Amino acid sequence: MVNFVGAGTGAVDLITVRGMRLLNEADVIIYAGSLVNKELLDYAKKDCTIYDSSKMTLEEVIEVIQEAERDGKMTVRLHTGDPSLYGAIREQMDELEKHGIEYKTCPGVSACFGAAASLNLEYTLPEVSQSLIITRMEGRTKVPEAESIESFAAHNCSMAIYLSTGMLDELSRRLVAGGYKESTPCALVYKATWPEEECYICDIGTLYETAKKHKIKKTAIVLVGDAIAQKDYVKSCLYDKDFSTEYRKAKK
Repeated sequence: MVNFVGAGTGAVDLITVRGMRLLNEADVIIYAGSLVNKELLDYAKKDCTIYDSSKMTLEEVIEVIQEAERDGKMTVRLHTGDPSLYGAIREQMDELEKHGIEYKTCPGVSACFGAAASLNLEYTLPEVSQSLIITRMEGRTKVPEAESIESFAAHNCSMAIYLSTGMLDELSRRLVAGGYKESTPCALVYKATWPEEECYICDIGTLYETAKKHKIKKTAIVLVGDAIAQKDYVKSCLYDKDFSTEYRKAKK
């Protein structure tokens, strides 16, 4: 059995309880060494065999898993954040299916949620934004034409942009071209929830200079939208004394 486990955003105690238990039980761990906090490996048992996938190809990862399966061992494939976002898990799962190897997924806390927690941020403020777009700039991995930064920027809602820190000048230009104002608030969060985390609030017009000033070139997420300012919103109906719910009658 293979368990794809989300390591969370970086802080060792932000892995799920289930994820921690699976690490405790694993006979083999293959972890994303370039991104996962290595302290998470302290949850592994002493005789666990550990591999760093940053130095491996897909074929080599599958070979390790196959060997573990032949020996009746349980493998944890430890991915950064949540495996469903930019984790390249589907291609691994397809290979496992070809070899008749069973697998399951354990979710994790993704960077956009770790960053929001660090900033005490709510993405979905009434009458400011009720949507969050999670996307990335095109790099070596192509982005479908219909999912361009400009097309998403046209919605003017909250946006979390991954894997784009090295292209912030172009990102800012494309956000404005799509419909955001240069004065639209931004947050640049480097290594969200890690001990060395850095958080900066700016706007689209100063995003590139903010990153340059603080020498942030990678491992950061960009948050965009008026919700970043956390003002000019309307209170929700959830706790409104004049609003009835299934559990509470309006107090008029």
